[in-house]
Amino acid sequence: MSIESPKSNPAPAPSAEAGASRPREYKLRLWPGVAIVAVLWIIRLVAGLAANSPTQFFMAYMVAPMAATALVLAWWLLASRLRWSDRGLVLVVFALAAGATVLVSRQTVGMALLLYGVPTVLSVWIGWLILSYRLRWPVRRAGLVAAIVLTCGLFMLLRVDGMTGTFTPSFSWRWSQTAEDRLLASLATTPHSSRTETSDTAAPATDVAPALALAAGDWPGFRGAARDGRLFGVEFDTDWKKSPPRELWRHLIGPGWSSFAVIGDRAFTQEQRGEDEMVVCYDALTGAELWAHKDATRFSELVAGAGPRGTPTFDDGRIYALGGSGHLNCLDAATGAVVWSHDILTDSGAELPQWGFSSSPLVVQGIVTVFAGGPERKSVLGYDAKSGELAWTSGDGKLSYCSTHLAHVDGVEQLLIATDIGLQSFEPETGKVLWVHYWPTEKVARIVQPAVLNTSDILIGTGMGIGTRRIHVGHEGNKWPTEELWTSKSFKPYYNDMVIQGTYLYGFDGNIFMCVGWDDGKVRWRTRGGENGDPYGNGQVLLVVDQSLLLVLTEAGEVALVEAQPEKFHEIARFKAIEGKTWNHPVIAHGKLFVRNAEEVACFELAPPTADQARAPEAQPAR
Repeated sequence: MSIESPKSNPAPAPSAEAGASRPREYKLRLWPGVAIVAVLWIIRLVAGLAANSPTQFFMAYMVAPMAATALVLAWWLLASRLRWSDRGLVLVVFALAAGATVLVSRQTVGMALLLYGVPTVLSVWIGWLILSYRLRWPVRRAGLVAAIVLTCGLFMLLRVDGMTGTFTPSFSWRWSQTAEDRLLASLATTPHSSRTETSDTAAPATDVAPALALAAGDWPGFRGAARDGRLFGVEFDTDWKKSPPRELWRHLIGPGWSSFAVIGDRAFTQEQRGEDEMVVCYDALTGAELWAHKDATRFSELVAGAGPRGTPTFDDGRIYALGGSGHLNCLDAATGAVVWSHDILTDSGAELPQWGFSSSPLVVQGIVTVFAGGPERKSVLGYDAKSGELAWTSGDGKLSYCSTHLAHVDGVEQLLIATDIGLQSFEPETGKVLWVHYWPTEKVARIVQPAVLNTSDILIGTGMGIGTRRIHVGHEGNKWPTEELWTSKSFKPYYNDMVIQGTYLYGFDGNIFMCVGWDDGKVRWRTRGGENGDPYGNGQVLLVVDQSLLLVLTEAGEVALVEAQPEKFHEIARFKAIEGKTWNHPVIAHGKLFVRNAEEVACFELAPPTADQARAPEAQPAR
């Protein structure tokens, strides 16, 4: 009998069966996926708090989700340490669910799938694996597959009703009524009035005698007579706590980003109603619809939504309006009767722009001009204002959402247009190119109007991180040399026009409202909005010159009064005017404030100023 030395009992060796049943989920390497999704949301959070340019938002909201998706898929396939069958199953489910979502939702959700759908699916993917870490792998795997399918399915049930200037979408259930649906239902039961309606198939009305004429206090088109957003000869009470603007009327309106032309007691604008693009004349006193012209066309894209982008122009008893799809109409302002019409796509050979045609027609020396962006020197088209005959085509710019702009440089009348190649100048009657200041952009459209500072200097504003440039235009015989005086990236107006008061400009750098000295390009102050109110967002601004006031129409539909002074920002008053995303330019005419967006339109009467508020206009520099 042998005696063995005592020793501890060894742990039993695992059997082959036990080794085969060892849970594989404990081999999942999860931290890379967590890190990728965390970095994605940090980038978006920083962009939301600090970014104020479309370029920063583009990088954070479009490039970052694409990069995160590629990294998550690479981690899952190459470094997750799961069985190949599990990796393949999840990837196949993800591909099928994502593909089905894109197929079903590309017309209703569009780019929001990338901006918000992708980060949501990735977050649900990683979040489920974190929350379910105590569960057995078959349950975790089934839950992961279900989470991906259900999250993708949610986006199939949604609709995006446009996005804000910071690419924040407005989600609705895809079966719910849109604001346009509510308008059409309202018109079917209780129309604004018994109205006259014309269409693109109506017989042209020739030799229509002008029944309306331009008078003092009128607002003849986009940003006023000079297209500079400056209002002269008007004063009103700024104490809106005691004397707030009095609402005269409001009602639903079709989508579109048109502003107003106001002539006497008539207000003209453009809107979309179903499959018809409309030019509409409203009674400025009551809001009743007097006449409407329709073209059987519809332009729509998911960021801004449906509807025309340009503003009607009044000239010599007629209304000139360009639709989002390129229909240019000349209508009798009194009746809406068709005088003539053209399709600028056909006349220019241009392609329909991504965001639609946005040019507001301009009439100078009997020629009505619009930007088309066509090839073979068909950038700008000039038509005979009375007959509609194509008078000339000129220019080389292909990309712009600006309108032609009248300027007097060294006493010479000329038309300006800002495009992807820079700033071009044309002789109004012939279309001859007088000069070009080259400042090309790579697939970036210019949207804001050039700001004419005096008889020789002009500002060119460009968004997407490019900036603003002041140029000097010389005149030596038949030569027009241009010179860059300064270029600044501190002020990068995207689609929000600026106004000029003295030697300062006031406008939006993305969603930051600021004052900049145009003599040196230096920022004097900057703000997101009023001290006690919501931020202005991507708003629009109008200058009331006689009172040195800035009237800001915010992106949320509020109206704010701000002192036009460079020392500091000071908001005087604010009130809620309309509901919904508001990018349209405000108008003041005959003591009335007109505001609209893609859902609602309203008119307010501004009270006369009190004795201590009334004062003489300040002297302005030569323009």
